Amino acid sequence: MARLYADEQFPRVVSELLRTMGHDVLTVQEAGNANQKISDDEVLQFATVESRAVVTLNRQDFIRLHRINPNHAGIIVSTNDSDRTRMAERINDAIAQPKSLRGELIRVVRPSQ
Repeated sequence: MARLYADEQFPRVVSELLRTMGHDVLTVQEAGNANQKISDDEVLQFATVESRAVVTLNRQDFIRLHRINPNHAGIIVSTNDSDRTRMAERINDAIAQPKSLRGELIRVVRPSQ
């Protein structure tokens, strides 16, 4: 399964659900990087050094970072969903293929209501 790094705004419950699905999820808070005004670029750099794909709700900034430098361990941008279980399942489905996430930009979009 995937090694993930959940950024500061990513819902903690979704991180926990992804863990129950077999993913190795490290949160910004667990890494000791919370509330330090760390830039998105630094978040991506940390994740890359740790060989973890960033999972984030911050779509615009991380898509921009991917375009600037696609040499990273992966970026998963997701739309927010109040149904946290459905959100975790969508992310899990998007990364379930047994291929590397290195250099990949994965977009996970909430279904229309």
